[in-house]
Amino acid sequence: MSNVEKQHLLTAKQMAEFAANGFLKLDEIVPKELNDAAYKEQREYTGPGGQYWNESKVIREIFELPQVKGAIQSFVGRSPIYDHSFMHIVRAKHLKGQFYHADSVIDTRPFGFDIQAFYFSHDAPDEMGPTLVLPGSHLRKVSNGSIARYKNIIGQQRMVSKAGSIGFLHHGIWHCAQPNFTDETRYVFKLRLRPGQEQRSLFNTDDYDSPEVRDIIKKAQHRWCGDEARVNQIQIAKFWRYLCGDDKVDASFEGALTRMGI
Repeated sequence: MSNVEKQHLLTAKQMAEFAANGFLKLDEIVPKELNDAAYKEQREYTGPGGQYWNESKVIREIFELPQVKGAIQSFVGRSPIYDHSFMHIVRAKHLKGQFYHADSVIDTRPFGFDIQAFYFSHDAPDEMGPTLVLPGSHLRKVSNGSIARYKNIIGQQRMVSKAGSIGFLHHGIWHCAQPNFTDETRYVFKLRLRPGQEQRSLFNTDDYDSPEVRDIIKKAQHRWCGDEARVNQIQIAKFWRYLCGDDKVDASFEGALTRMGI
């Protein structure tokens, strides 16, 4: 993948939000004509979901847009490795939701991650059941469906989206598809990419240690963690060090990373 101009890379604020929550949704970044073409194609497509990436011209055009390539480069570098993709379809009035899971076995990497892009070619309102995510769960490494017994966790969030929006998810985030209460079929295309290089300083690092950006990390104490919210925040602060490529930046609770000499 060719390098993109700095203006298309994610900002430090956007990357901090990803570090804190495990996902970042970029709203309506794909032009209407491409969304319309993709939506038409998805409704007419009869092949296997795992082959859509290889058979669709328009989906390739979408992921070649500089604003999309810039986000991908910010997460996984200039030479990402294709892992897999799938066209997920939830039919109208399909009222069974998916169970909570993470798209991975327990990972061996301390902070490296795959990125999963969820592209919505059409509006996906709340009643259509867009993917449910649990912000801040991405660093709680679990094995796939081992969390299936959990449901309705405080702080969970549906990725309600307008056409042309792409949600970028850390591969470890807890998530699940939701029931579709509408009369329209819901489509979402997922592309998973592995990093082609170490994931340090890949985004626009201007202002990465500004008070505004540090505050995003410091406030990442998710209520669902209960008594371990501060512990989880310190892990997020370690993740932020990794992403910034600066092992001295410290946005941890009470400066624990510096105070404890990590």
